[in-house]
Amino acid sequence: MTLSGGRRVGAPRLTPEVVPGVHRLEHAFTNCYLLVEGDSWTLVDAAFPNTWGALIRAAHELDLRMHDLQGIVLTHGHFDHVGFAERAVEELGVPVYVHAGDRELAAHPYRYRREHTPFVYPLLYPRSLPPVVGMLRAGALNVKGVEEVSELPSSGTLDLPGRPEVVFTPGHTFGHCGLLLRDRETLLTGDALVTLDPYKGVPGAQIVAGAATADSEQALASLDVISGTGARVLLPGHGEPWRDGAEAAVASARAIGRS
Repeated sequence: MTLSGGRRVGAPRLTPEVVPGVHRLEHAFTNCYLLVEGDSWTLVDAAFPNTWGALIRAAHELDLRMHDLQGIVLTHGHFDHVGFAERAVEELGVPVYVHAGDRELAAHPYRYRREHTPFVYPLLYPRSLPPVVGMLRAGALNVKGVEEVSELPSSGTLDLPGRPEVVFTPGHTFGHCGLLLRDRETLLTGDALVTLDPYKGVPGAQIVAGAATADSEQALASLDVISGTGARVLLPGHGEPWRDGAEAAVASARAIGRS
């Protein structure tokens, strides 16, 4: 499956400077973000096993060295965000951070609580097929859990490049966290709010379907936290950046509701 320009659907794509100092690496409809400060950098989320090579190429393109990676922050412990984290630990010795509520999930990223079986979604939502195929090609069934982690606090600023502030947004998982870049009015939302639900293939600011969400009511409640950040730009775990402000994104997500 390819796009009209010849790029395979779900192939890695680097978008430099989505906001100053932040670069987006998209692979198989899933986003990682590189927070750069001088020569040092932080990675937010680790996508899939096959994203590792794409990350190395992206770092080279941005004139970054892999050994200057100071930490990987996981917004949550699902397989499509844990990805190559264990490989980074083994090869680089880089610390991996995750909230205590998702520590067990990061070690066992397929053992997640959800409200509905995911297997009916491709039948109900045929537009989910490209994300499913892309994720499988990216190694979605071969993710190794990561056990050697440092725990994220529920709030506070991390001593990592980019100086991200932890924003606790449970619901998608019970330890889900976003990261606020206050000086850039930007919130990395993880899967607390996305602009493409891969389980439905439907664009728009929304919470993720119950096929992968532990508690949709809690996820909807966490939208208040997102709105309260006053962020101008939202960078989600799936989908394109949202540049119309947190309040508008939250209003859209509430209108769509749970699924």
